[in-house]
Amino acid sequence: MSTYVEQVIDALAARLPDCEADLIRLYALLALSKGGATTLEDVHHAWSLWCATDRPGHRSIVPFEQLAAEVQELDRPYAEAIRAVATELRIAA
Repeated sequence: MSTYVEQVIDALAARLPDCEADLIRLYALLALSKGGATTLEDVHHAWSLWCATDRPGHRSIVPFEQLAAEVQELDRPYAEAIRAVATELRIAA
């Protein structure tokens, strides 16, 4: 039997197969803590935390509002996956 955390991680990994495991875990935290209220900015913060270790000099590690609109939109599929998993697993945040 898997834990509730593993269920969230597995559901996100199925929806985001190209995401690295460490990033999926951060997205799982968003699903558990913010659920359906997860925003693009939340996703960016999680990605920035992951990227600060993986690629510390990345040019997109800036506050969300400083990103161009088209770069902000790159977070949409991840936010949608997080919200969908939260709904699917009935996570109330």
